[in-house]
Amino acid sequence: MLPSMDLREVFATNLRRIRNAKGLSQDDLAYDADISRSYLSQLEKGVFYASLKIIEKLAAALEVEPAEFLRRPRPGGRGR
Repeated sequence: MLPSMDLREVFATNLRRIRNAKGLSQDDLAYDADISRSYLSQLEKGVFYASLKIIEKLAAALEVEPAEFLRRPRPGGRGR
């Protein structure tokens, strides 16, 4: 059985993945979401928990559904 990631780690991993897929820097996303870059960095490292308000801001800035941040990775990854 695979070790389970806690939701903070899942959120951090997905936030970083989605931001990179959209081609945005941390500075750009922080500006678009009206949060500080240092706070965004801590979210992406899994240091801080995100409030629902922050999740809403990030989802709007990245044009994704908020649930995208909490999707657990599939076993075996994407490389199939």
